[in-house]
Amino acid sequence: MTNNFLAKKSVYDITRFTTLDYKDHLACIIWFTKCNMRCSYCYNSKVVEGEGILSNQELFDFLKSRVGKLDAVVLSGGECTLNPDILELCEEIKELGFKIKIDTNGLNPDILEELVDFSLIDFIALDYKAPAQKFKHITQNGSIEKFYKTLDMLIYKKFPFEVRTTIHSDLLDESDINSIALDLHKRKYNGTYFIQNYLHVDDTFNTLSQYSIPVDKTLISNVVPIEFRN
Repeated sequence: MTNNFLAKKSVYDITRFTTLDYKDHLACIIWFTKCNMRCSYCYNSKVVEGEGILSNQELFDFLKSRVGKLDAVVLSGGECTLNPDILELCEEIKELGFKIKIDTNGLNPDILEELVDFSLIDFIALDYKAPAQKFKHITQNGSIEKFYKTLDMLIYKKFPFEVRTTIHSDLLDESDINSIALDLHKRKYNGTYFIQNYLHVDDTFNTLSQYSIPVDKTLISNVVPIEFRN
């Protein structure tokens, strides 16, 4: 690692311990700044629009102190694949013996394919933000074809990953969930499709009502296995 690489600041914060974000693993979460979406319900707007606070040197000093105590690292954000040093970061984390999970919106398919092909990551949580007709409205980004490229690549390569969608009734309803589920079925996704309820915070990109009408599970298709979180 060069001094220039170690001095770079792209980490906003570190969650030092979690048992929830990478199933069956003791992990930490690294929060990277910047994102290529502006999702209405995003609760990490300060991370997305903020600047890096911790240097790579501080990041690796922390990770070295957790060798033997944690077994995995979750890279989140923001959108961690926007980091120009993501390949080198993953290489160095792997050198320390950690497994790596990435939380991603899937809009950098080429980078994600490199990470997969070079065995630099072990698991991906892929956010399927919305069906095609609502994708740009919710994310403020019209690049859904890049997302589809990532989804198809992960399915084709049989890489371990999950698909998840955050639901707020102001934005998505049961028909949207069914539309996504049907698309996953057609693409031969054979994992579980996770539905996450919106958790209200004041600092989102758009104002949403605090109360989100619960999903009527009787209206949800069973074309793929679906699990509801929180």
